[in-house]
Amino acid sequence: MELSFKPNLDEALERWRAFWNKDLIKRPCVAVTAPKDGVEQVGGPPGQIPPETDFAAHLDRAEAAMACRYYGGEAMPFFQPSFGPDQVGAFVGARLDWSEDSQHTSWSVPFVERWPDALPLRLGQGNDSWERMLELCRLAGERGEGKFLVGMLDLHSNLDWLAAVRGPDHLCMDLLDVPDHVHRAMANARELYPQTYDALYQAGNMAGRGTCGWLPFFCQERYATTQCDFACLLSPPQFNEFVLPALEEESDFLDHSIYHYDGATALQHFDAVTSIKSLDGIQWTPTAGGPPMMEWLDLLKRFQATGKSVFVGCSADELKVYHRELQPNLVLYSVGVGSQKEADDLLKWLEANT
Repeated sequence: MELSFKPNLDEALERWRAFWNKDLIKRPCVAVTAPKDGVEQVGGPPGQIPPETDFAAHLDRAEAAMACRYYGGEAMPFFQPSFGPDQVGAFVGARLDWSEDSQHTSWSVPFVERWPDALPLRLGQGNDSWERMLELCRLAGERGEGKFLVGMLDLHSNLDWLAAVRGPDHLCMDLLDVPDHVHRAMANARELYPQTYDALYQAGNMAGRGTCGWLPFFCQERYATTQCDFACLLSPPQFNEFVLPALEEESDFLDHSIYHYDGATALQHFDAVTSIKSLDGIQWTPTAGGPPMMEWLDLLKRFQATGKSVFVGCSADELKVYHRELQPNLVLYSVGVGSQKEADDLLKWLEANT
């Protein structure tokens, strides 16, 4: 594999392999980026775009932005396709609405009135969002050959998928009133997950080059971020009945996975989530408006104590604080700095202090 936007690629690949094996080569894994020396900086495109976007122009901007970035440590250059967080709802027929105040924010419009009438959900039904996404991934895969990777989509699968097409309020009532219908819908969503992943994997030319995603992890096999944001509305018995089997299935299907753990109200599912044997790690997201990430250090240690790696996005100064407390073989740091020298100095500091 060659990536012209990535210096020291072979060294990074070796460290990534060690990371997934919970091993260590001189220092923790760090995805550190900076402006490339001597190159005029170019702003990238919006992270989320409507399906009718001019993909060629969008990729022009993305490639230009990557070309002027320095990808230090284990940072990998990649393009992240996205129609928004509810895009999987659109792939099976939901309409995507876009905010007038924030032109790059979207959400799905639920269309399921009764599960028996709506099932089975199928990829590509109702609109062309699915085909357009495959086209975007194909174009990005071709454009990135020898230069950059294509990121796996942010797949809000399992119960989040159902919430996108039914609506969270109605889905909450369905769990109480018609749980058998929800089980049927979940079986449908679970069947669609590997189909969705495989189609995107092939379209984005990921085979042989590896996978990454909106969290800057990378492996040369199949990786994705798993999650269930809807879990904050579930009791532990509901989570264990409806969600946990799907999460286990997703992680078993993937070679490597990191769970996007969103908010303190979902911590009641700590034991269930960390019990998933094939899950590699956790990305903890503090509750909006709550304590900053640094104040969750004890929780990060609890995750590591279960054998899971953790993701920490921070400044270079904050990293040095975390580094004193966290197990270095069970963490990925993501850091942006102001220059290539700052990036290289940070990596040297970590080697000298690990």
